[in-house]
Amino acid sequence: MRLPRSVLFGVGQRRAIGKVTASLGRRALICTDARLAADPAFRTMLADLEEAGVETHVYDQTQPDLPVESILECVEQVRGFTADVVLGIGGGSCMDLSKVVAVLLAHGGGISDYYGEFKVPGPVLPLVAVPTTSGTGSEVTPVAVVSDNALGAKVGIASPYLIPMAAICDPELTITCPKGLTACSGSDAMTHAVEAFTALARPIDAMLTQDHVFVGKNGLSDHFARLAVKSVWDSLKAGYDDGSNMVAREQLMLGSLAAGCAFGVAGTAAAHALQYPVGNLTHTAHGDGVAALLPYVMQFNRPAAVPAFAALARVVGLGSPDDNEDVLSQLFIDGIADLFASVGIPTSLRQLGLAEDMQDYVAENGLKAQRLIKNNPRPLDLDAMRSITAAAYAGDRSLLLDRVNLNFQKAE
Repeated sequence: MRLPRSVLFGVGQRRAIGKVTASLGRRALICTDARLAADPAFRTMLADLEEAGVETHVYDQTQPDLPVESILECVEQVRGFTADVVLGIGGGSCMDLSKVVAVLLAHGGGISDYYGEFKVPGPVLPLVAVPTTSGTGSEVTPVAVVSDNALGAKVGIASPYLIPMAAICDPELTITCPKGLTACSGSDAMTHAVEAFTALARPIDAMLTQDHVFVGKNGLSDHFARLAVKSVWDSLKAGYDDGSNMVAREQLMLGSLAAGCAFGVAGTAAAHALQYPVGNLTHTAHGDGVAALLPYVMQFNRPAAVPAFAALARVVGLGSPDDNEDVLSQLFIDGIADLFASVGIPTSLRQLGLAEDMQDYVAENGLKAQRLIKNNPRPLDLDAMRSITAAAYAGDRSLLLDRVNLNFQKAE
């Protein structure tokens, strides 16, 4: 496992932000967005930091999907401040911004110097992550994703040095999330958990953690993935229907946190790889994209993941004691699709706004995300990616059944 030094979870934990930050530094750069910067809860956190003796500089212009330009603007704005700790307060883009800026302030260079795995040469400025949505899990993960318009793609920066020193997870901070954001972020967390639980397990050797940031599933990541699946399954619709339901809000945040712990080790797979080009083309939310794709990816992966899907079906209480794994695995795929549809997640790539003639582009460019493709439980080639994309565009999982039944061999 690779995790933060400390995780504070529960209602009211945001009030620890001053003392936690003061233990790491005295000059804090805060990365957030304009909406959150105007929130009374944010101003209270600033007061807590001041009371703890921490001087702050607030950058509140974080943009969705984190374009490179936003990162460069933040770095330029803070050059004269000499920060010694960086806080990401907000959704995934705010936390990812804090990670990338912490890298650049510590090591200089250009953002693209760090694209890929293990490109960060050493420790970065200490990071404190305070999520205000329940979805990305970025508060505990070794990855940040940026949008590089020059490349026309979203790109990942993956390094253990990006894991925050402290994660402060207070579900009260999610109480103002609107329905759409609750659905999108919660479905993102479920996708993280499912892909982590079904990721390939790699043979253990002395260099595994030195050669891979995502090392494949193991017993500990599976524990967090099961917790995440159960927590999100039980709370997503309730939190969507009633945003003031604190039981649901707490369970959603727990699910997001646990999913981050799971995929920060095991990695994500084909749904995330395909979402990179889909998101770039449609400019739709990341969570909507991966969740729209997940049932199709699961259907394709089913022959290689029947026991895993069946185990998750039992975790959430689907089926009867007499059902075999084959039945349970399909029940779980259908259940995920139904859950996402119940909270308004798009059910096809067409609904996301993808042009029909861009399906091959998505398949080809999704295959380039090898740090994700290598985690998929069933081998992926261009033909496989095209079959998933075609089914997801049509909104018809049955298009994958013939391929599954006729072409899958255990030798794969």
